[in-house]
Amino acid sequence: MAEINAEAHENTTEERGTVSVMVVDDHPIWRNAVGRDLEEAGFIVVAEADGVASAARRAAVVRPDVVLMDMAMPDGTGTEATRAVLEVSPDSRVLVLSASSERDDVLGAVKAGASGYLVKSASVHELVDAVLATARGQAVFTPGLAGLVLGEYRRMSNDVADRRPPPTLTGRETEVLRLVAKGLSAKQIAARLTLSHRTVENHVQATLRKLQLANRVELTRYVIEQGLE
Repeated sequence: MAEINAEAHENTTEERGTVSVMVVDDHPIWRNAVGRDLEEAGFIVVAEADGVASAARRAAVVRPDVVLMDMAMPDGTGTEATRAVLEVSPDSRVLVLSASSERDDVLGAVKAGASGYLVKSASVHELVDAVLATARGQAVFTPGLAGLVLGEYRRMSNDVADRRPPPTLTGRETEVLRLVAKGLSAKQIAARLTLSHRTVENHVQATLRKLQLANRVELTRYVIEQGLE
């Protein structure tokens, strides 16, 4: 997990040109402005949405690499929208862009599967860096929020460890787990391990059940905490 600018990667226009983005925000002026900024930076903005239902509907069609998600929706919350989007497009990564930095909003979004959380006071440069980092599989947070999330999950991890013995994973499950943590999609893992896409997804779901985790972000956190990289 990293805060903004913690990774020293070169943000090339060529790399951005391979990243598709969907912008979800209920304010059309803000949504359009963010979309223009991302397009000018070289990203491919494939869709916009203004609520939970429209976000899920469009994500199911365009399957974006990154979903830039607001927390305030006319028909629900960004947390609900994150769950809905990842249900129909599980390989997408959600980066929240919100005016709120409240603890409950941040933790709710991450628990729903968001890969990162950025406040709207961020500069365009910070936004561009965050979207690219999210596409690469990194967890990106506005400075100060990363510690909040890590602290919460450390507490939860300790609570769970006190209640149950450590799970036993098969060799293949561990192998898939490491690749998920590196940010590879199910298709990429399938190609690398010469498995079917369905088999990879079955391993991921089995691992989630064994570890009692909710999503791939939590799997990544588990790998880091257990030193399995």
